[in-house]
Amino acid sequence: MKITKSELLGTVVRPDQYPEEGSPEIALAGRSNVGKSSLINCLINRKNLARTSGQPGKTQTLNFYNINDEFRFVDLPGYGYARVSKKERDRWAKMIETYINCRKSLCEIILLLDIRHSPSQNDILMYEWIKSLGFNGIVVATKCDKISKGNWMKHVSVIQRELNVKTRDFIIPFSASKKINKEKVWQVIEEILEVNKTK
Repeated sequence: MKITKSELLGTVVRPDQYPEEGSPEIALAGRSNVGKSSLINCLINRKNLARTSGQPGKTQTLNFYNINDEFRFVDLPGYGYARVSKKERDRWAKMIETYINCRKSLCEIILLLDIRHSPSQNDILMYEWIKSLGFNGIVVATKCDKISKGNWMKHVSVIQRELNVKTRDFIIPFSASKKINKEKVWQVIEEILEVNKTK
């Protein structure tokens, strides 16, 4: 996909702050510091439209990004960060739940995992929830440049087994820093948008 326009539409916490319904939205879910902002920046060829941070738990809002006036990425708050209070974690969870349950424009949720680690209990619960809502269950396994290419499939097999992913084709090893499988992720996104047009 050729990117002609990319902009932050808003950082919000409540439904009354959401942008108007309309453009299809692809939400990105995952643990804190898994690389959701880096994925967005890599895909749209921008260094810092989506704010990245070395500090986990930084994304505490729903961040809406307009892409080409065609669709939106929605960066969901990262979950599973232990150094914030339970009350704060519950607030983020409620924010995610409210968005997913009420948003008509939402057409897919992509789960991001760090390829180096087995899925956490939170990852498993999120994946099961995504599947229960009728979404495809696509997983982007980030930071694949941190392990040798020869070990990718071993780690993908662990993810597939732990999450009960029906096909390995739904798990994409990815690296934002090395742009590994950038085109493959775009291909999946374009297929999602094409299917959404026919609904």
